[in-house]
Parts: sequence; C-alpha cells; structure tokens
Amino acid sequence: MKIATEAAVPTPACAPLVVDLDGTLITSDLLVESAFAHLGQNPLRAGGLLAALFRGKAALKARIAAETGIDAAHLPYDPAVIELIEKARATGRPVYLASASNARYVGAVADHLGLFQGWFASTASENLSSAAKAERLVQAFGEGGFDYVGNDSADMKVWAKARRRIAVHPSRAVERKLLGLDPAAVVLRRDASHLRNWVKLLRVHQWAKNALVFVPMVTAQRWDLVSFGHALAAFVAFSLAASGIYLINDLVDLDADRKHLSKKRRPLASGAIPVLDAMIVAPILVTLAVLGSLALNPWFTAVLLGYISLTTAYTFVLKRKMMIDVVALAMLYTLRVIGGGAAIAVPISEWLLAFSMFIFVALALVKRYTELAGRLDADLPDPPNRNYRKIDLDIVAALAAASGFNALTVFTLYISSNAVLNLYPHPQALWLICPILMYWIGRILMLAHRRMLNDDPIVFALTDRNSLAAFGFIGLILIVAAKSF
Repeated sequence: MKIATEAAVPTPACAPLVVDLDGTLITSDLLVESAFAHLGQNPLRAGGLLAALFRGKAALKARIAAETGIDAAHLPYDPAVIELIEKARATGRPVYLASASNARYVGAVADHLGLFQGWFASTASENLSSAAKAERLVQAFGEGGFDYVGNDSADMKVWAKARRRIAVHPSRAVERKLLGLDPAAVVLRRDASHLRNWVKLLRVHQWAKNALVFVPMVTAQRWDLVSFGHALAAFVAFSLAASGIYLINDLVDLDADRKHLSKKRRPLASGAIPVLDAMIVAPILVTLAVLGSLALNPWFTAVLLGYISLTTAYTFVLKRKMMIDVVALAMLYTLRVIGGGAAIAVPISEWLLAFSMFIFVALALVKRYTELAGRLDADLPDPPNRNYRKIDLDIVAALAAASGFNALTVFTLYISSNAVLNLYPHPQALWLICPILMYWIGRILMLAHRRMLNDDPIVFALTDRNSLAAFGFIGLILIVAAKSF
C-alpha cells in the first residue's frame, strides 16, 4: 500500500471508503485494454506475454505495465463513483483506491485524480485480487473497518470483510450473491441504453459496405433466386466478420480514440460497453461468420478467411504503414467483390478486379484526406496511430484524384474490348456510364475538400441521395445494354 499522508488507522466512526478501479471507478479494464495496446504496438510481443503468464497473472500485468503506459487523463471514469468519493471526502472520510491492476497504472490514476489518501495495487509478485485484496484491507483497516465499492464476483470476498457494501453496475448473478450476503447493500445499476450502444459498437451502419458482394451477381446478370440467396448469405458472413474485427480494432485503438474529436464517443472509448464484453463477443462473431461460410462453398470460405487475415493484419500492423494502409483497404473492399463471385460460383474478370482496386484506393485515400483535414481544421497534432502528417494533405488529394480517374480509364478500356461483346448485346450504351462516373468521382473529391464528407466515403456513397441516383442510372444503363430487343 502507498499512503499519501501517514495517519492512524481510522476508527469505525470514520471508516474509510475503499474503491475498486477496473469496472468500478473506470468503466473499463486496464489489463484488457493495456494488453491490446501492448500487442497493437508490436504483435510479436505475444510470445513474451505467454511466457509471463506462465509465471502468473501478476507477472503478466507487470510485463505489460513495464512497456506500455496509460493516459490516466482520458480513462472513462464513472461520474456516479466520482460523486460517491467526493461526498465521502466532504464528510472528512479518507478514501483509498484498491485494485488488482499493476501499481504503475493505479499510481497514475491516483495521481491524476488527487482524491485518495492512499492506494493498494498488484506488484510483480502479488496479484491483489479477491482473497488477497480482502486480506490486505483487513490488515490495514481491520475486519468490518472499511466500506467497499466493487463490481464483480472477485469482489465478493472483499465485501464479506467490509462494513458496508456498494456495487457498481454488477451482473445479475453478482447482484443476487451480494444481496444474499447483505440485503442492505447499495447497487448502482447500468443505463438502459445498452442495446443502442451495442448497435453502435458493432458498426451496423458499416454493413452497407458489404453490399459489394452483390456486384458480381449484377455484372454477370445472375438474377435467379438461388444466386440472390447465396449472395445474401455472403453479405451476412462478411457483416459478422467485419463487426468482430471492428471490436478488435477498437480495443487496439482505445487510447487514440479517446483523444479523437468524434471517436472518443465510441462505446468502448467512452466506457459505455465494458472491454471484457467486447473481447468475448469479437471471436464469437468471427467464428459464426466462418461457420456460416461453410454452408456456401470452400472457395467462399477461403476468400472470407483471407479477408479476416488481412483485416487483422491491418488492425495490428498495416494501418500504421504509409500507403500500405490504403492499398490494404482497397484489397479488403476488392475481397468483398471476389467473395460475392465465389458465393455464386462466378469467376471475376481481370477488368472488374482492376477497376475495383483503383476505385477503392481512391476512396481509401479520400478517407485519409478527411481524417487529416479534420485534424488540420481543429489544430490537432498529426495522428498518433497513422503514418501521415497534416502537411501530406495536398498529395493525398492528388493521389486520390489520380486513382479515381484511372479507374474510369480502366472502365473505358473494358467497354472498348472484345470481352464486353459476350455479355452485352448493346455495349455502346455502356459509354453513357462514363460521364456519370466522372461526375460521381469528382463530386466525392469536391465534398471532401469542402469538409462535407464523413470519415468513410463508402458508407457515404451508399447513403447519399445523389450517389444512389447515380448508381441507379448506372444500373438502368446496364439493363438496357444487356437486353435483347
């Protein structure tokens, strides 16, 4: 224990308030988020973490804390618990922080808040959790000589030794056990907007991007119900996999998200969803996606596994590599198109692959442009988790424009080739698509320059009225070109 000011052991009349950290004072878990941050900096550290885990949980926490710091100023503190602490201090009661997190992290939180008389924490040789924490607090204050604020089953042994018991957002099982131990225990329950936070966390609105799996069905003119059903199944599989990876990405980017103007409101960054819940749900979603893909065919499963592998590599490594990140993003979008072809057993032409890579590189660059422009306008520093600088804004815009109009060049070469004659009785009609694409690509670039584009141009394109109208006209032209009169 570290005591800020030496004092005699408090009498029962002024029994101290002892507050847990993870899941109580903060709506997060420092072990989980520091572990993801640790691996996010260098995935090769996984071997060292396994070796430390064999020596015990305390050694694992110490290994992570020694190499990965936390920003105590941006942690998601629970306002109800802060209010509880301030009320106790106002009556003259001493308040202590007691946590199973490593001493480096607990000390950083205590120093930042300045609300605690002292603190207890894990060291490299002791994991201060459950019975170990209860024993330490009894040694310091005596059995029944303190009030304890906790949140989960590990706190039951501590509550058993406390004078009064307060639970912060406990699970129903923990709440039942606590009220069985002490019917007078105080329970602070969670906000009722939990489901809405999960919808936001899973990025359900981003599922629109997976509509790319229907592109091969359209270009190959496969309008039967079986093909549509297979494409729909591919859409669901990609959506589940994408949501699972979004959770992992948010876990890795917690610190950066908390410092971002808009991303700090994400459910994990804000603490609206516990990080432990996200860590459990992520592999479940990815597993369901892979199992669902097996109902189609092995080729689609292979494409989906490739998508999962690449997006995982992007999360941990590639997104911090200049230009490699935008190429990886373009490949992820293109893999959706390839997956749609595999789902309905239609080969993807080289023309479609080339067009997809150019157009998606352009959109990925537009995404980077909007991020950099937002930081420039807000006078924020260069992004900490991207290898781009604000001074790169002009070249990023130029590269986006070049890639977008190269996609248009590929399209004109395609409709001038002999390959188009095998699919379309009236290929000349396809030339009408060119001015529409010119308009749409130019408009995206102009809106980004005017700061009128959100962070993801793909989602914008699938929800913007002008873009949808452009896509509708393109679809109508494709139908006319394919119809025999």
